[in-house]
Amino acid sequence: MTSTPAVLRAHAEHQFADELERLAASDDRPRPTGWRLSPWAVVTYLMGDAEGITPKYVGRRRLMEVAVATLATDRALLLLGVPGTAKTWVGEHLAAAISGDSTLLVQGTSGIAEEAIRYGWDYARLLAHGPSREALVASPVMRAMDEGRLVRIEELTRIPSDVQDALITVLSEKTLPIPELADEVQARRGFNVIATANDRDKGVNELSSALRRRFNTVVLPLPDTPEEEVAIVLQRVAQLGTALDLPADVDVTGEIRRVVAIFRELRSGVTEDGRTKVKSPSGSLSTAEAISVTINGLTLATHFGSGPLTAADIAAGLTGAVVRDPVADRAVWREYLETVVKERRDWQDLYRACRDLD
Repeated sequence: MTSTPAVLRAHAEHQFADELERLAASDDRPRPTGWRLSPWAVVTYLMGDAEGITPKYVGRRRLMEVAVATLATDRALLLLGVPGTAKTWVGEHLAAAISGDSTLLVQGTSGIAEEAIRYGWDYARLLAHGPSREALVASPVMRAMDEGRLVRIEELTRIPSDVQDALITVLSEKTLPIPELADEVQARRGFNVIATANDRDKGVNELSSALRRRFNTVVLPLPDTPEEEVAIVLQRVAQLGTALDLPADVDVTGEIRRVVAIFRELRSGVTEDGRTKVKSPSGSLSTAEAISVTINGLTLATHFGSGPLTAADIAAGLTGAVVRDPVADRAVWREYLETVVKERRDWQDLYRACRDLD
């Protein structure tokens, strides 16, 4: 694994450059035009193997095969799921493995303008010389079309409907018209779109049926089992800990198991043994939030603790993740602490730490 020490978070194509190079050198399968790796090698990069390729996605291999196969066609890919199901993570690694560049990105917001999808203008040149290719400022979508690469569009359903519609011609005709120049940009082979959307709060604007038809949708679920979720959190905490110069020899597995167990019980509304029903808070309590809670606790333990990760280090992040609504969620959390956490003998340290914060 290769990363740049001065960079807090290297792009996937730099962080995992060694793995991508090894796969490219041994990959003798057919590659679609414009692809750095074959579809089989891209899935291997995502899922890992016994030859030293680390897994980037822990879950069903078939989902990744469907996603990669979609990108090998002329259909765009929509990764759908609740917050924290690795949609952005998977999209970045797909772009890195296929195009060698994950930086062509449009971040969807409610205030985004159509120029972020199409193009803008360098107004100094526009006023001085009039409309020309030199005065045009290409969007990431236009650059991806012109270079035959993948472009990522994050939080597609947060983009206003009229801006979303700018994608329809791009996806159906593989062309981006430039009416001011009586010109157009035609997509080169290798171009495609990876979009993400959150299916929990439905975003700000639903996709039109015309736009949705132009995507193949892959739903990324929450991890099926506690073991799978713990493995994901452990992997990402190790990677983030290295980037943040946190000690690598601190045992975090026990606390991660407790955080994951709490999140899964509150998400499902019932304890792991099925005996006690619990209320669910308003937040998603995703795997990504479990990673954040653990990293926050590990940072506290490193800089303000005695070294080992303790319940007191985890409690603040855990409470903050659960209690988003200061009234309703706090009542849910207190009830869970009293009826579930307090009754578990080996969880008394966590119970006391959480109650002390209350």
